[in-house]
Amino acid sequence: MATAADVEKALKERLKASDVTVIDTSGGCGASFDVAVVSEQFEGKRLLERHRLINNALSEEMKEIHALSIRQCWTPEQQKKAQGT
Repeated sequence: MATAADVEKALKERLKASDVTVIDTSGGCGASFDVAVVSEQFEGKRLLERHRLINNALSEEMKEIHALSIRQCWTPEQQKKAQGT
């Protein structure tokens, strides 16, 4: 069973993500997650391409996950603009 910590670690390592938020939306059973990811690897990529990068990064974990909701997939610059810094 995948945990929120497993998903977070995989995204940070495989996408070199600078910020990752993972919420287990399955009540703790590890079947459903909501994620927000900030990575320089998203630079110049369209939304669908970013989603594919996330899904590919979680290919092993996805074997155990029923649902993955990608809330945000930003570049560091987009995150700064959203935060007003």
